[in-house]
Amino acid sequence: MKPASIRTSTKKMRSGSPEQALTKNRNGMPAYQRIQNAIQKRIDSGQLQPGDAVASERDLAKIHQVSLMTARHALASLEREGVVERRRGIGTFVAAPKIHFNKLMSYTEQMASRSLIAASKILFAKIMDNEPEVAARLSLPPTSSVIKLERLRHAAGEPFALEMCHLSAAEFPGLLETPVGRESLFGILERNYKVELGYADEEVDATAADPRIAELLGVPRRDPLLRIRQVIYSTKGKAIMYVLGFYRSDRHNLVIRRFR
Repeated sequence: MKPASIRTSTKKMRSGSPEQALTKNRNGMPAYQRIQNAIQKRIDSGQLQPGDAVASERDLAKIHQVSLMTARHALASLEREGVVERRRGIGTFVAAPKIHFNKLMSYTEQMASRSLIAASKILFAKIMDNEPEVAARLSLPPTSSVIKLERLRHAAGEPFALEMCHLSAAEFPGLLETPVGRESLFGILERNYKVELGYADEEVDATAADPRIAELLGVPRRDPLLRIRQVIYSTKGKAIMYVLGFYRSDRHNLVIRRFR
């Protein structure tokens, strides 16, 4: 009975059972992860560019000597991560890079994490004296002077986001004289003002691009955008900056980890 049992188990593995998707090679890595790593390596090396076609499920199954189910699982995982996009009836293609909001980083750092070089165009930079809502967000008296800095954020030759940053003018004198158009604002605060940034409270929703934002971001009017209101605090719990940002939904996604 033992030989029959072994033969039956082997036959099920070859037929594409769920166990096959988790088959591991000698170093203990699941087969679908080997396929993912191989595709990601080609993307990172520049062999595959955004818009390029990725091998089909059948081709991947033959190349890596795995079941069709395993190859399908690998592509589905890459699609969930935003690495590839599958077009029904056409094929699978390398997706344009997206920025993941899963850690408190400057936009420059976020871009760098995706191997992109960030650039900014300053649209507005001035000290404002009548911004009671902003002052409230920063836990300041209603009549406090605040710095308003509006920047169009670029990467890979296209606009990605529009951000309006607000800070206390009294606490950050001379900030507008620093190279905020060329350097990370986080970096300037940490280096010049010895601020230790700690965490952020964020409100996230969807909105439609109005005519001005649509033109700035190069998207159709009423196109869906990710809108984030963010209050950034120091490690001591002091409100440092309030940011209102509009982000292209085709270039950003929000990554959330939940615990129970």
